[in-house]
Amino acid sequence: MKPVDLRSDTVTRPSAGMQAAMTAAPLGDDVFGDDPSVNALQEKIAAMLGFEAALFVPTGTQSNLCAILSHCQRGDEYIVGQMQHSYRWEAGGGAVFGSVQPQPISHQPDGTLALADIEAAIKPDDPHFARSRMLALENTLGGKLLPFAYVEQATALAKSKGLTTHLDGARLFNAAVAQAAQTGGSATHEARRIAQCFDTVSVCFSKGLGAPVGSALCGSNELIGRARRVRKMAGGAMRQAGVLAAAASYALDHNIERLQEDHDLAMRLARGLQGIEGLVVEPPQTNILFVDLTGSARDQADALLKHLAGQGVMATGLYRLRFVTHLDVDAAGVDRAAAAIRSFFGR
Repeated sequence: MKPVDLRSDTVTRPSAGMQAAMTAAPLGDDVFGDDPSVNALQEKIAAMLGFEAALFVPTGTQSNLCAILSHCQRGDEYIVGQMQHSYRWEAGGGAVFGSVQPQPISHQPDGTLALADIEAAIKPDDPHFARSRMLALENTLGGKLLPFAYVEQATALAKSKGLTTHLDGARLFNAAVAQAAQTGGSATHEARRIAQCFDTVSVCFSKGLGAPVGSALCGSNELIGRARRVRKMAGGAMRQAGVLAAAASYALDHNIERLQEDHDLAMRLARGLQGIEGLVVEPPQTNILFVDLTGSARDQADALLKHLAGQGVMATGLYRLRFVTHLDVDAAGVDRAAAAIRSFFGR
């Protein structure tokens, strides 16, 4: 029986249509700037989000690194949330490679950074302090949509204090689909509205959009010029990268609006787990569902994960389980996962 892989939306395999696009992609040498498929992707995502330019990179981690080191110099700092990917899960790259200091602050329950905390974290112009240079936000954060009014307020505050702004939009299009459900607009329109609040935006193609590899950093011509140099130093300049860029371009054409299906499946799983003693199910806003184990259920965390693996259901976590829906999971798989969890606690 096919496993139900809910570990992440990075586990997707290219569809037949995406593989055909990759096979048919015209290729060149992107280091020389003449891979037509890479150039087309960069132009497409920049135009879609309203920027002058974009840079295709292998990973979101490298995209964020290129942004940090293009915005900031040695001795600068960027303000960031404690649980944001660019601070917590990217091995401290900005500090290691660029001597750029992160200034992490705590999140509010909805994933935002309090405006007062952002303002308080901005250092005065004094030689005792690192220079506050950039505010970084992430949307979605742990599957939570940052309210658009908040995004506007936070970025306006940063700009009023002379800071630049960067969005880790690894799941920007999940955010856009969720926001479109609130506004009645299109996902691409909402993605552009969110992106235009920032000086730079990183977008991942290998999560919910289903491409095998790749992210893009969008910004001004000047900043992307600096980022291209950082990408080279970080070993991210690729040659016939058009085979990967074609997959990302296909994803933009075919896999944005369908993200609503993933959101619906996450909610379906949440409903399937309601009422199980010892589980606290956090209603998902997009495609990521968190389930906390409490009381005696915490003592069974290891056994639960082994039970799920034995039932062909893959997840991450321990006392807090994370389930991520994506284009390679369907309703039957979600129901199977819920049934496997129920069977464990119903023994």
